[in-house]
Amino acid sequence: MPSPQVPAAAELTGYRDRFPIFEHSVYLNSCSLGPLSRQGRAAINEYLDLWDQRGASAWYDTWLPALDRLRAGYAEVIGAAPSAMALHPSISSAVTAVAESLDYSRRPVVVTTSLDFPTVAYQWLGKQAEGVTVRVVESADGITVPTERLIAAIDSRTALVVTSHVFFSTGAIHSLPPIAAACRAHGALLLVDGYQAVGQIPVDVGQAGADFYCGGGLKWLLGGSGTAFLYSNPDTTGSLMPRTSGWFAHQRPFDFDLASLELRDDGRRFESGTPPVGSVYAQLAGLDLLREAGLSRVQLATRDLAADLIAAATAAGLAPRVASDPAERSAIVPIPRADPKMDVARLARAGIIADARPGLVRLSPYFYNTTDDHRSALEILAHD
Repeated sequence: MPSPQVPAAAELTGYRDRFPIFEHSVYLNSCSLGPLSRQGRAAINEYLDLWDQRGASAWYDTWLPALDRLRAGYAEVIGAAPSAMALHPSISSAVTAVAESLDYSRRPVVVTTSLDFPTVAYQWLGKQAEGVTVRVVESADGITVPTERLIAAIDSRTALVVTSHVFFSTGAIHSLPPIAAACRAHGALLLVDGYQAVGQIPVDVGQAGADFYCGGGLKWLLGGSGTAFLYSNPDTTGSLMPRTSGWFAHQRPFDFDLASLELRDDGRRFESGTPPVGSVYAQLAGLDLLREAGLSRVQLATRDLAADLIAAATAAGLAPRVASDPAERSAIVPIPRADPKMDVARLARAGIIADARPGLVRLSPYFYNTTDDHRSALEILAHD
């Protein structure tokens, strides 16, 4: 008997053909890497052709404007101004720009949680010799962190709170405005890791109240590796100047002024070196595809597919490890397993691409998936 189809997703099934991976596999791993689209491959080939035909002469009239389009595209999906956006090759690079902008002499504490991606903690654990203390707020259920528990960890010694919009291992959505309000009350700043949020759920950085918000193309924005962004709120971070920098952060980079570092007065002062232009082309194609499909339709379809997956997994006795409140769930659906790596290998042998984290198999449908995709994966997991 065929599985029921989600109406919102059914409207977007034509986009499935844009992703060649579905010709040979069922792809349920967008939370690790968005699949390559035909437009993405064509865009990378366009970059290679330009490199071949024009070399460095393409910089001024083609590649630098492409960087501007990418800043504007990223700004569009998070509700920000392009001037507030800085480009980076990874979240680690973006977080470093923030970390090297703060004065820890009077505020040596950075607050994060046990569910955040390790790169967040590593950045500040590496500064312990400088007197920085990383305060980790634990999760009681291993799924989410209660807002009140995180707020209780913020005090007058806190320089920064760093946490996720969507937790990478559980898919739980973190409510940001109360955290931002608590940060303001104590004079701390808020940096949000939005890598697992941007694309799959609506993001409005103004409403969230974030001082910094970072994300990138690797996952839900269909851009592959090598592109990330850092948003900085000019009202709260305008006086910060990073101690690590590069020529793209200079007010006039093509003056090649070696005598002084005159940083830009907008978000690009948090940039560093030359962006990877091939990756920029791939990300622009991903953003174009999402814009064409309609980002709000993409997010609605994804939400409904995830709800169907959770319901089907529960009915199969697989006990998905998701937030109890449906409003706090995203399209990352963890299934507890004794040997997740073995299960991912079993799924791969059946042509289904999923992902493993400690104790969990992660299934992550996106708008190009169908209910048949995840039900085929659940059938394998339900029969050991």
